[in-house]
Amino acid sequence: MSQNKVTFGLEKVHIAYLNTTSPTPAWDTPIAIPGAVRFSPEPQGEESTFYADNGPYFTYTSNNGYTAELEMANIPDQVLAELLGWEIDANGMLVETTDGEPKEFALLGQVLGDKKNRRFAYYRCKASRPSKEHNTRAGSVEPATEKLNIRILPIEINGRNIVRGVMELNDTNQTAYDSFFTSVYLPTFGGGA
Repeated sequence: MSQNKVTFGLEKVHIAYLNTTSPTPAWDTPIAIPGAVRFSPEPQGEESTFYADNGPYFTYTSNNGYTAELEMANIPDQVLAELLGWEIDANGMLVETTDGEPKEFALLGQVLGDKKNRRFAYYRCKASRPSKEHNTRAGSVEPATEKLNIRILPIEINGRNIVRGVMELNDTNQTAYDSFFTSVYLPTFGGGA
């Protein structure tokens, strides 16, 4: 249970590519992407209600993950190329191709809290091309940001379909908390507070 009354601030955004050659979910080492501005996941799913005895008898809510927008100050060309299946040519030009195959990845990050910071992992993400505005310079300089649209889907880990996890430092998880951005943390089921 969180000890925070409020959370604020986004930082420490990382991505870790899903290793598709592994028979069970595994991710490459997370890559830090500085310049986090905003991350806004929107839940996807439906609620279905079955009626009997003249009223709602059974309700089921599906969890189909999230759609999200990740806004960054700048996404490095090398990350965009690998993330979206684009190429970088011999002269360092980022080349958007129509047949590039986007890679799935885990998205990691941290939000600050009034008591403790919270670290999050969205385990199975897929990005589409970023949008970026280019404006003329006026009386003051306003940096242009890049926005990635991301689809976040469930993934099976240890026999359970999971979408995301959130961790806050407590008396028993110091090691897992400290190593959160060095490898993708996999949940351990069967106990805990």
